[in-house]
Amino acid sequence: MSPSLPTTELSATSKPEFYAAVKAQIAAVLDPTLTQTANLANVSSVLFYALTDAPVSRKINWCGFYLTEKTAETSAKRRMVLGPFQGRVACTVIPFGRGVCGTAAATAETVVVADVHSFKGHIACDSASESEIVVPILTKDASGSVVVEGVLDIDCLEQNGFDAVDKEGLEAIVAVIADIFKA
Repeated sequence: MSPSLPTTELSATSKPEFYAAVKAQIAAVLDPTLTQTANLANVSSVLFYALTDAPVSRKINWCGFYLTEKTAETSAKRRMVLGPFQGRVACTVIPFGRGVCGTAAATAETVVVADVHSFKGHIACDSASESEIVVPILTKDASGSVVVEGVLDIDCLEQNGFDAVDKEGLEAIVAVIADIFKA
């Protein structure tokens, strides 16, 4: 069954309004009866296409997820594997602490990179990428400890593609997405 999107159009006049509308669309397409893969596939599509619209209007070349591999290995060997995405072929495995995605996962903090070529250790899956934002997907385990379930990764073909408003808006969206990991 196809989810129905809310009638809210992305005709926002400001970035905060835009992110509120996108957050509503994403909340509408998330279906707790479906797999994480199905849900994240729809989320990556909504974000990929929405981010090319005004007032954000940027040249996004990749939008998707890397998901923490669930193994019994020590945290020193933790890694993420490629999840649902929109864009060109991507790296399939990223260790915690390596590149922009691995840094966001290791620190459990959003990383905004204005120029990926100046980020030490950047992993260039697509050499056309110029800037990037990575938002960790965080939940808590039974003891209340923070768990990094994965990351949302968005690449832009222009430098300075993301700012503090994007960071705030995407973090709010990822907080909604995190609910599908709490099952």
